[in-house]
Amino acid sequence: MTTTDSAADLFLAWFEHSPFTQLLGLRMDRLNEQGAELVLPFDPSRTTYADVVHGGAIAALIDVAATAASWASAPVPEKPRGATVGMSVQYLAAGRGDLRARARVLRQGGLTSSDVDVVDGSGTLVAKAMVTYKLG
Repeated sequence: MTTTDSAADLFLAWFEHSPFTQLLGLRMDRLNEQGAELVLPFDPSRTTYADVVHGGAIAALIDVAATAASWASAPVPEKPRGATVGMSVQYLAAGRGDLRARARVLRQGGLTSSDVDVVDGSGTLVAKAMVTYKLG
């Protein structure tokens, strides 16, 4: 990927080379100023029992999706770095199969607040999260 002045491009460069996102097999389906959509493909190594995806894998999906949305809607920081500083997750149903996270920024700034929904293949809401991310 060619580097540009876009914060979204900086995020994508990280995403494509991150050992952790590769380990999880995360796939980026959408990244724009309206937010991000990522997919966590089902893999038995990410289950807690039977075919239920582990809550930690779901939390990781949420974290990366919120990070993507934060970078996609931000100007390039002077020092391009960031970190999740807070995350609240409510698990609402067992996650089975491929899971999709839809993240949208509610408030952009030094501390960015994002709302993230995780749904399964049938559209059932599996988890709901609020994430605070520090950019720059």
